[in-house]
Amino acid sequence: MDMTWEKLEAQLQAARGERPADVVLTGGLVANVYTGEWLRRDVALFDGVIVGLGDYSGPRLDLRGRYLLPGFIDGHLHLESSMLTPRELARALLPLGTTTIIADPHEIANVWGTAGLDYLLAAREGLPLDIFIMLPSCVPASPLETAGARLEAADLKPYRGRPGVLGLAEVMNFPGVVAGDKGLMEKIALFSHGPIDGHAPLLTGKALNAYRLAGIGSDHECTEAAEAREKLELGFYLMLREGSLAKNLTDLLPAVTPAARRRAMLVTDDCHPEDLLEWGHMNRLLAKTVSLGWDPLAAVTLATLNPAEYFGLRDRGAIAPGLSADLVTVEDLEEFRVDKVWKNGQLVAEKGKLRPEVQLPESYLPFRPFQVKLPDLEAFFPPAAGELVKVIGLIPGQLLTRKLVLSAPVKDGRLVVDVGRDLLKLAVLERHRGTGNVGLGVVHGFGLKRGALAATVAHDSHNLIVLGADEADMMAAAEFLIKINGGLTAVAGGRVLAYLPLPIAGLISPQSLEEVAAAYARLQEAYRELGGGLADPFMVLSFLALPVIPELKLTDLGLVDVNRFQVVPLWGEE
Repeated sequence: MDMTWEKLEAQLQAARGERPADVVLTGGLVANVYTGEWLRRDVALFDGVIVGLGDYSGPRLDLRGRYLLPGFIDGHLHLESSMLTPRELARALLPLGTTTIIADPHEIANVWGTAGLDYLLAAREGLPLDIFIMLPSCVPASPLETAGARLEAADLKPYRGRPGVLGLAEVMNFPGVVAGDKGLMEKIALFSHGPIDGHAPLLTGKALNAYRLAGIGSDHECTEAAEAREKLELGFYLMLREGSLAKNLTDLLPAVTPAARRRAMLVTDDCHPEDLLEWGHMNRLLAKTVSLGWDPLAAVTLATLNPAEYFGLRDRGAIAPGLSADLVTVEDLEEFRVDKVWKNGQLVAEKGKLRPEVQLPESYLPFRPFQVKLPDLEAFFPPAAGELVKVIGLIPGQLLTRKLVLSAPVKDGRLVVDVGRDLLKLAVLERHRGTGNVGLGVVHGFGLKRGALAATVAHDSHNLIVLGADEADMMAAAEFLIKINGGLTAVAGGRVLAYLPLPIAGLISPQSLEEVAAAYARLQEAYRELGGGLADPFMVLSFLALPVIPELKLTDLGLVDVNRFQVVPLWGEE
């Protein structure tokens, strides 16, 4: 925060007790994350900061029966997963006790490049939620798809040092780092003083040593305790992920010994709107950590001091003089039911609601039309080129898929759908450059008996992905999403059953959390009416286009065998 001599002098006077505090929080148990103890002290706030603990004069607010904690920090969040604008995300998160998030905006950057970064940096201004940006390191994520942008070191360099920018986001191309890829090394060199986040699932041994040597400081992709221990031993900060998609907290907490607790933090990675509405955010992660046997104050450190120190945010993360008055009161240390939330000394939320006087500035809503060259319907009926077809087989509860080779559903010499065997068609239409690229595949496990689903949320390049039991409905779903400039939809008999518009890059809605969650629920209900039984079909659909998670995925360039890292024919066994 900006500090003038006059401002500092006034704060010093308040700290010395020579002028009254703006408010004195009294009667609560105060979390001291430095010493690991609860203090019975009053906390004085003045001009947005904590000026002292102890006996101070000023208006008093009784917190008796409450626990006073530092504001919660989510150290790794793809905010696009919420489908909310920064403004609406602030409205959703503040009442849950989250006062700071560290965002990796590689979703919108894959669509709009630096224009996406500019939008988010502008949209965060003036919000009572601090949104810090880590610059995307891997745009595009892979050469096996068509993204909307490419970001090299020269594109990222002008953002270094800009307000709100902290460092380099998760470096997903860990083989490239280990091999010393020149382009990656140039990006890492821009942030040689960190922080640089990692993404290295199952990397071990000498390769992991090389990854750490390159300057990577954290990892959020651990799934097993042994993997987490090895990374802690090498000096990585361990991000304990518990989000809407990946839930690793139960498996990883045993790796965090008392000596390692200051090198770990809680993160969500992805947080879907219905989960925010129903379950909460960092407060929910704290509750789960305690339910798994952790001391509550040790758990709080994982969501406050540890991420603040890792990201170099020296003005927050604890309750001490000179730190921002980002504070939360909770009613208990089991469920972490949030009572009150302060941001920079202002009471911004009470009892799960944002206070009416809190201002959330409007930001511009950028618009860019899709560049889609729609194919003819015949493109969904390719001529048979053999008796066998490769099929993407869903694995329940996982992003991994199986490579199945099955007898091809063929009629009149062309590939068709076989609802009886749950063999549905999957298509990915390029939407950024108007190339006309269409990747076509077959998928097993969605259970649709009729109709189609379509989405412009399709990791990581976010082309238009369509799944269907009826090719005409697939085309209708694609045409509808192009018409509304992106979103999610369910279609049957040529009729739109449900939809969620996402006009900002095809990823984000300007609507409120409640409206987005309600629309998402209608989409899931429409899917069930069409015969499906997956818990979150649009989440599953969105990852079928990500060609970095085995075994088979589909992009606009075709069917990808991830283990071979190449596009392969739809037909035949190879």
